[in-house]
Amino acid sequence: MQTNIFVDKKERTGKPHELFGIWMATQIGILGLIYGAIIVSYELSFIQSILAAFVGALSFILVGYLSLSGKIGGTTMFNLSRAVFGVHGNYIPTLCGWINLVGWMCVNVVTATLTLLTLLGILGINTNTFTTIIALIILAILIAISGFLSQESLVKLQSFFTYIFGLMTLIVLGFLLLKTNWDLLFALPSGNWISGFLPAVSIIIAGTGISWAIAAADYSVYQDPKNSDFAIILSTTLAGFIPLFILMSMGILMTSTVPDFLSVPNPIDVIGSQLPTWMTIPYLITALVGLVAPSVISLRSARVNLSTLNIKVNNFTAISIHVIIMLTLGIYVLFISDSFLSIFQSFLGLIGIALAGWSAVFLTDFVLFRKKFGYPEKLLTGENNFNLYNYTGIFSWFLGVFLGFLFTNCVFFDGPFANGIFYNNSLGMLITFISSGIFYIILSKIFNSEAI
Repeated sequence: MQTNIFVDKKERTGKPHELFGIWMATQIGILGLIYGAIIVSYELSFIQSILAAFVGALSFILVGYLSLSGKIGGTTMFNLSRAVFGVHGNYIPTLCGWINLVGWMCVNVVTATLTLLTLLGILGINTNTFTTIIALIILAILIAISGFLSQESLVKLQSFFTYIFGLMTLIVLGFLLLKTNWDLLFALPSGNWISGFLPAVSIIIAGTGISWAIAAADYSVYQDPKNSDFAIILSTTLAGFIPLFILMSMGILMTSTVPDFLSVPNPIDVIGSQLPTWMTIPYLITALVGLVAPSVISLRSARVNLSTLNIKVNNFTAISIHVIIMLTLGIYVLFISDSFLSIFQSFLGLIGIALAGWSAVFLTDFVLFRKKFGYPEKLLTGENNFNLYNYTGIFSWFLGVFLGFLFTNCVFFDGPFANGIFYNNSLGMLITFISSGIFYIILSKIFNSEAI
């Protein structure tokens, strides 16, 4: 069994403020504007939309809290997940996590490609199929090169671009506030809190708190074990919440001047059209770099997941595999699929169910056992065939995911109970999260699960 899974103590010297720069870089991308428009598409009032953005962004507290597991356990997220599911039982959740990270890389590289095409159009350069493919390849290679950065270099680079893009975002927000049709916004009728508000919140949670929870320990593992738990939670949570809430609010404001924001082929074009040219160019350049940052985070965690799955490849091979996947899926989304945003929402909904179950089981186990007893090495390494399968975690995850899919429908899948308030939304994800946690509590009592 794999035994060298722990980060060397000499490398564990990080400070909580370093987590702020890393995690803020993942959330400050231009996708936050699209999230805001998605919220409004659920036919909510302006106040309801802002509240949905607030609650959805606050879900990043899940990433903040689970970051403590990295500090306590001294290894990455899906290595720690072995304690909950067993060394072999952890393979399927890890595979789901890998799919999610690869999916996010593709979402970001596609968005970055659309951003670059918009930028080229503003500069008077004609864009076509050839230029689109070249742009996609260049961005995929840029992400791959960034994947070789050390942890220290990554922290410095992402912190630098985070603050630049943050400043540009605040300036853009000022322009949008001046152009906002406030009468139209406040005239929006209130939507249904159950069939409108909850699904809007759940789709944001799926793409933010739950999607990034699977990488929480991958960066907190470099924290000094003596660091304050509260400081780690606060730094990580605010790093996600602040940019997410501001950007989603901007997306909500933008729908007042461009009601068909979600239906246009390239939503990035709409963002550029709302700003003066002198501001659009530097903003899109900064946004472009900002989209690379979360892709690098996803790439690094995806490579770790391959190792956790016992897929033995060197760093160059692992990065090459992910680049090929990025290019393949990117070409499909850009040239074959009818709508980037419909694919995006369907992806979040389906993978969000699997990850919601994993997050709930991992969180419940952490609260019940790991925060007090830690992560004994034999739980994570499978030494002497110990803890190969933790059936309490496996069945809790499976039952929760099964229930969630029964209440879910999208372009890929139709659950038998995805009717009424469950039709065409991601409430199934919330069902999975709640039920998986409850199943774990019940089964751990029935089978007298121990901390070690």
